[in-house]
Amino acid sequence: MFEYIDGKLTFKCPTYIVVETGGIGYHINISLNTYSSLVDAERCKVYTWLHIKEDAHTLYGFAEEGERRLFLHLISVSGIGPNTGRMMLSSITPTEIQTAIVNGDLPLIQRIKGIGAKSAQRLVLELQDKLKKEGTGSLIAAPLNNTVREEALSALLMLGFTRQPAEKAIDNAVKNGGIDLTVEGMIKIALKNL
Repeated sequence: MFEYIDGKLTFKCPTYIVVETGGIGYHINISLNTYSSLVDAERCKVYTWLHIKEDAHTLYGFAEEGERRLFLHLISVSGIGPNTGRMMLSSITPTEIQTAIVNGDLPLIQRIKGIGAKSAQRLVLELQDKLKKEGTGSLIAAPLNNTVREEALSALLMLGFTRQPAEKAIDNAVKNGGIDLTVEGMIKIALKNL
């Protein structure tokens, strides 16, 4: 529902922040990773995810879009809820979580409070291939959509294609269609090559 909230940081503690924008103060749950990113900021932009339950609507915020994507991967695993996902992001850095899952480092994952042997195995089993397919660091680093080529590549990755074939298809699209292609045109040509 909310992509991000940008506004005045009126309150900050290690578990949540209050961001005021348009006369409304948003209570946003955060990880320690995000908390450390907001050091002495008076204004902030926080990428959000809204969790809706019968008895509560809870906003979770992340300093970087990549951290939010990792959080969404984590909570997609059966038995890992939003609070456990936030605990994971508070215990070790997002990069360490991604590396541990890709490498199948069960002891490191199990050191996180709330993650037992079965949950750690499930995380590796369900996310290892997804994170490997996206490539090292691609999940954590927010995509830089500042060129037509990068936007088209990002779109193909979001559609589920792996990085190497997608890059090759984009390069072929540039060769065939020229540099003046729109994002849509580049994606259409690349999809024909995939």
